[in-house]
Amino acid sequence: MPHLRIASVNVNGIRAAVRNGMHAWLDAADVDILTAQEVRGQDEHLESAFPGWTIVHDEAAAKGRAGVAVISRVPILASRTTLGGDDVDSRGRWLEADVRLGNTPLTVVSAYVHTGEADTPKQVAKWGFLDAMEQRMAQLGADSALALVTGDLNVGHRPLDIRNWKGNVKKSGYLARERAYFDRFVGAAGEPVTGQEGIGRGTVGQLSDTRPYAAEGGGTGLGWVDIGRAAHGEVDGPYTWWSMRGQAFDNDTGWRIDYHLATPSLAARAGGYTVARAANYAERWSDHAPVIVDYTF
Repeated sequence: MPHLRIASVNVNGIRAAVRNGMHAWLDAADVDILTAQEVRGQDEHLESAFPGWTIVHDEAAAKGRAGVAVISRVPILASRTTLGGDDVDSRGRWLEADVRLGNTPLTVVSAYVHTGEADTPKQVAKWGFLDAMEQRMAQLGADSALALVTGDLNVGHRPLDIRNWKGNVKKSGYLARERAYFDRFVGAAGEPVTGQEGIGRGTVGQLSDTRPYAAEGGGTGLGWVDIGRAAHGEVDGPYTWWSMRGQAFDNDTGWRIDYHLATPSLAARAGGYTVARAANYAERWSDHAPVIVDYTF
């Protein structure tokens, strides 16, 4: 049965990625659709890097920041960049592309969620983006549609997703309220969701070490499937991002923050989940590794 190979990666600057060897990986990977985050460039940089591909791109408002793209060997029929209202900072962070495989329509999203910083305006922007993302995913997942949200979502959902999770419980990327969004994303469709700490939405709970925190749990599940977790089960990782500092990569002290989130009808077509971790530190062309999945059509 024919398949569509979709890869997602935060390129950490498309021009730098190309200089540092991205194409050696891409040539071997045999990818049909590549979603990229942190492009940090203009259209001409993508066109130069991917001659002959179909490209849709949403630049960040500030040059050299963010930017998302969908780069495809399959014709892209339409694209959209709107997420939430005018108060949501989504420029260069959310891009939907519609393709068609035979008679089967598919929407692929390249998303780059804010890094955030606890108790600062940066985190407020992240909350607004995650709120809008949750609302849009509910729409994309309606009527048994085939839809896929990929990208650097900047949240480790569970302790399995971060090597040093205990040291990050008060830091953006592993805040309880952030993780509760993912509980709802992948919770059973239409069913009540209880946060990982067993608390209700908008209440105050306790961490295992008794320090208080505010968290937003509960709500209703959207029914999406985390393809990486479904493929690997209850194991640590596999991680997709490692700091460039120190020995994080060599020691595999990483975070799994790059995702393929699929609607159930698309998840049923998924196989061959792979994190293309570089063989060694010297061969890295980004601080993230590509996440690759085959979808049968």
